[in-house]
Amino acid sequence: MVQPNYQDRNSFLYPRNRYYGQVKPENLVFNANLQEFAQRVSYITNLETAGKLSTEQAFRQLEVLWKQLESSKNQLGIGSDISV
Repeated sequence: MVQPNYQDRNSFLYPRNRYYGQVKPENLVFNANLQEFAQRVSYITNLETAGKLSTEQAFRQLEVLWKQLESSKNQLGIGSDISV
């Protein structure tokens, strides 16, 4: 029996793209948070489209994700030069 390669599965399910902006710790952290936000938005919208989540549930989950991203931006002190 062939063992599954979990590294490949994780990179497939949670793809990460490299960061091209100004390399500062806070920018790298925010970029990671932004990529996670985009991935979760994709999952939620796909679940809603497939009828697994109601529109209201999807909207509430998206609201929570957006607030988390805004909080991350504020905690990291990301200025208005990066619009979120």
